[in-house]
Amino acid sequence: MTSSLPDFDDVRAAAARLKDQAVRTPLLTNAALDDHVGGRIFLKAECLQRTGTFKFRGAFNALSKLSESQARKGVVAFSSGNHAQGVAEAARILGIKAIIVMPEDAPEVKKAGVLARGAEIRAYDRATESREEIALALCETSGAALIPSYDHPDVIAGQGTCGLEIFETLKADGVQADQLICCVGGGGLIAGINLAAHALSPDTAIYGAEPEEFDDHARSLASGHKVENVRKAGSLCDALLTETPGELTFAINQPRLAGVGVVSDLEALQAVRFGFETLKLVLEPGGAAALAALLSGKIDAKGKTTVVVLTGGNVDSAVFQHALSS
Repeated sequence: MTSSLPDFDDVRAAAARLKDQAVRTPLLTNAALDDHVGGRIFLKAECLQRTGTFKFRGAFNALSKLSESQARKGVVAFSSGNHAQGVAEAARILGIKAIIVMPEDAPEVKKAGVLARGAEIRAYDRATESREEIALALCETSGAALIPSYDHPDVIAGQGTCGLEIFETLKADGVQADQLICCVGGGGLIAGINLAAHALSPDTAIYGAEPEEFDDHARSLASGHKVENVRKAGSLCDALLTETPGELTFAINQPRLAGVGVVSDLEALQAVRFGFETLKLVLEPGGAAALAALLSGKIDAKGKTTVVVLTGGNVDSAVFQHALSS
């Protein structure tokens, strides 16, 4: 492990940096959803965050900590789209050049979001090429700083501000959450949330949600060590397709995660539809994975107070239309 683990003090410091930049997203309730699952549900709507996803939090925190000399050399990131847009937006605000390594099959809406923010895209085939190798080569050539999408202490701390907001809001309202469900890709967001939960709400059980056949966290928890996914592509939950948990994120998450709900693409699409028709929110499949785990009963919420993190709303129109007919 090349970096030290972030802690709750790092999350607090990130919140100060993000105060005038990130949206303090609402914690919503919906009576129809409560009735549907038989519990009290709070929805953290990160789909309403800047760039449409929580990823801006970690990206801005990491980029804002670069030295002046490093910032002049630029940054490189690899992402299927949401971290890409977060880095592109943070780089635009801070005046830093950004190159994003993105898979050729990334949703067009995410590619467009990166380009609109002034970043450069280096496309690759996720089935035959390594995004990490491409990104490292770009860094070696230019001297740019690599900003990983999850396995970076400043990124994790920035994502942790989402959890900080959740537990501060609940405390102000006199509410104790029994459990929290959040999607898992590389594990950066749920790691940051775990840091906040450990400090502010240690009795809240934290659950992950991830796609079928890309359930590396569920299998890693079961085996006691990190395992890899065999497949690299093939799920509509593109935002969650990582090969294996991160070194830093797994070190934080392994002792704290209560479990992981594994959902199918159909269940994710049905959650997207539920989000639109009932919650009046636009979600992408990966961003709706935690909601899918709740609605499908993969994680039981009956008689409990549950927080569900809705992590992103950057969905292509064709996928969204498919979801509405599912």
